Amino acid sequence: MIQKYAKEWTATGEEQSAFRTKWTSFTKRGMEKVSSLTRVAFFQYGLMIAIIGFLLGRAMILSELTPFILPFLAAVYMLKRERAGIAALSLLAGAATGYHGQILFVFAAIIVYVLIQKIVKKYVYDLAKALPYVVFSASITTRLGIVFFSEGTVTSYALMMATVEAGLSFILTMIFVQSVPIVTSRKLQQPLRNEEIVCLIILLASVMTGTVGWMIYDMTVEHVLARYLVIAFAFVGGAAIGSTVGVVTGLILSLASVASLYQMSLLAFAGLLGGLLKEGKKMGVGIGLLVGTLLIGLYGEGATEVSVTLMESMLAILIFFLTPKSVFSNLARYIPGTVEYSKEQQQYLRKIRDLTAGRVEQFSTLFQTLSNSFQTPIMQTNNEDDETEVDYFLSNVTEKTCQTCFKKERCWVQNFSKTYDSMHKIMTQTEDYGGVKDQILMNEWKKHCIKPDKVIKAIEQEHNQHQANQKLKKQVMESRRLVADQLLGVSRVMGDFAKEIQKEKEAHHYQEDQMLEALRGVGLEIGHIDIYSLEKGNLEIEMSLSANNKHGQAEKIIAPMLSDLVKETVVVKKEEFSFYPNGYSHISFGSAKQFVIDTGVAHVAKGGAYVSGDCYSTIELGTGKYAIAISDGMGNGERAHLESNETLQLLQKVLQSGIEETVAIKSVNSVLSLRTTDEIFSTLDLAMIDLQDATTRFLKIGSIPSFIKRGNQVSKVEASNLPMGMIQEFEVDVVSEQLKAGDLLIMMSDGIYDAPRHVENKEAWMKRLLTEINTDDPQEIADLILEKIIRDEQGSIEDDMTVVVAKVKRNTPKWSAIPIYKNPKIGRKKEKRKASS
Repeated sequence: MIQKYAKEWTATGEEQSAFRTKWTSFTKRGMEKVSSLTRVAFFQYGLMIAIIGFLLGRAMILSELTPFILPFLAAVYMLKRERAGIAALSLLAGAATGYHGQILFVFAAIIVYVLIQKIVKKYVYDLAKALPYVVFSASITTRLGIVFFSEGTVTSYALMMATVEAGLSFILTMIFVQSVPIVTSRKLQQPLRNEEIVCLIILLASVMTGTVGWMIYDMTVEHVLARYLVIAFAFVGGAAIGSTVGVVTGLILSLASVASLYQMSLLAFAGLLGGLLKEGKKMGVGIGLLVGTLLIGLYGEGATEVSVTLMESMLAILIFFLTPKSVFSNLARYIPGTVEYSKEQQQYLRKIRDLTAGRVEQFSTLFQTLSNSFQTPIMQTNNEDDETEVDYFLSNVTEKTCQTCFKKERCWVQNFSKTYDSMHKIMTQTEDYGGVKDQILMNEWKKHCIKPDKVIKAIEQEHNQHQANQKLKKQVMESRRLVADQLLGVSRVMGDFAKEIQKEKEAHHYQEDQMLEALRGVGLEIGHIDIYSLEKGNLEIEMSLSANNKHGQAEKIIAPMLSDLVKETVVVKKEEFSFYPNGYSHISFGSAKQFVIDTGVAHVAKGGAYVSGDCYSTIELGTGKYAIAISDGMGNGERAHLESNETLQLLQKVLQSGIEETVAIKSVNSVLSLRTTDEIFSTLDLAMIDLQDATTRFLKIGSIPSFIKRGNQVSKVEASNLPMGMIQEFEVDVVSEQLKAGDLLIMMSDGIYDAPRHVENKEAWMKRLLTEINTDDPQEIADLILEKIIRDEQGSIEDDMTVVVAKVKRNTPKWSAIPIYKNPKIGRKKEKRKASS
């Protein structure tokens, strides 16, 4: 084997590269195998429980109390009962090798605890709540029993110390129940709460007390491990976590050895300094420990002993540097406030969103399948279909007439062809003319049939019933087609939404990390960032932000910084304070629209009544579009108002769902046409303005022209479509126009356009009227148009009148962009190419 590797080492460059690749792969597999065997030994076979139990069996505080034994055994017995035997044996082994000589107490306490636990199990339903009380009873009973049998009496001091020990065991039981699963499970399932972190530190510090008395060249092992623990948590969680770990660890160690009381100050100060210097990576945290050791060491032990303390800190730093980075990264994922924790949360949110996208796709497929099942294929009429239909028709007729005739055999057996042809001709005459008009055919039929009038009457009745069935069948097919169209529209919307979510999750991970790092780099407390879209003009970003007491931090600082990052004006869309359990706010950002719409409306009912048959609506859709609609119901009054209002309500709901406007209008038209048999229709004048480029789509259903005023130029926009609800199938004629900043869009009902009866060319008259208006205020223009119409008609209002004027204006952002130092380049163009490919 050695000769083989030596031969490969002296080979050519390509062979050496292949050898290095194989050696790296071999080493990697070896490390993975060792790591896998270690995890199996520690977690599957209980080696971790054995080590912790051994050290806790040796641990002692206040020189005579061992409150760690029963809480650890009880926690293991409750959570991992199959490992309770290992825990008991390791506790006994630790007590046997310890310096406190409490082997008898440990052995007796374990037996008493098991007996009490068996008794309590029979009578108590919730064992988890009773566990601390069981430990308390077992501890105080065992301690007082040993004192009584050894000394013959129980003094007040012995009673007090037994009570203190049992009380500490009571508290430690609740702590160990939370912390033991953390160190004994192979993988944590969720992030740690602050209470769980403190409980974990107490457990680890308690384990360290089991190393009291261990020395390495005058260096105390528990001091080295305590300092390593402090700087490890300071490196992972920062100053707050580091100082907390230092205080808790120092307190427990001082209880184990009063001489180590000053260690609490050293560990707390070292944890604080290490956390503050964590930006300097491991070197910064190590320097923090050294500075804390020098300052507190000189104060606690003086210059003569500071060398030993420094050596202990140096050894802790050495172990800290030798610890793989992956250990700290994995630990940081479960500690709130760390970058790794935020990434883990973002990954969890991405997973939830991917699952949501999958469910939406499933629903989209479901609606697509339902739509296909409701669709009825167009029946291709051919000779066989006609013959089959004729056969069914004539069968029904003969069943009512010829079936009881005594000459049935002569007609249908001996003269089948003549009988069939004659009845077929009569049927055709009835369908075409409503009766038999051919006298020759009538005379021949009377000669052939002995009951000619009865047969002809039966054919007419069957024809009427056939027509009713065909009409009903047609209505059912149209209803099915409507349901199929609606389901197909919903399927497309949900399918597009699912694709959009999946596309975003594939594209924006790197950009989210870039933004998060840039904003945190300037001192902002950002929890997480979710980018839903980086498309130009359709930006969608959400983030969690530390509470800012409603001072407008998101609008005044973060949005301008995002504007500098993405090179586009960003504004706050929605802000929800204290949205998350940790008190963080939820902020939604989006692209500032390039244009805004200012509208003015003037309307009046026929004769000055209160209820108008005209209805209008101006809504900003979430897709970056602005919709202006006018609907005129047939006639006047309340019925026409209800008709036009229902048309607009249906249209608004469908548009807000995200369905394309032409499909939306067809859907509303189908609903209106099938809803009632009354001949009541409504017109619709719809303008969809894109707020990014001012492109406008006009959809006019039975409505009159609209006008666009640009400076002194007035142009007309018109299209020809029948009113809503008149026919069920029609093609929507769409007219597109490009508006500019400063343009005025004037939309009106027929009551305005047709009002001047003395004018022949109403289009030229309306253009001249709009040209003569000097103001550019939409509301003033609407009022002037309505006033002019009414004055010209001497105050007479012959029809409902509605005019809507919209002005297109450039959107001026409230805050300009704030440049960020070391501004990262957000890869939007690259991402767009990827999405398009």
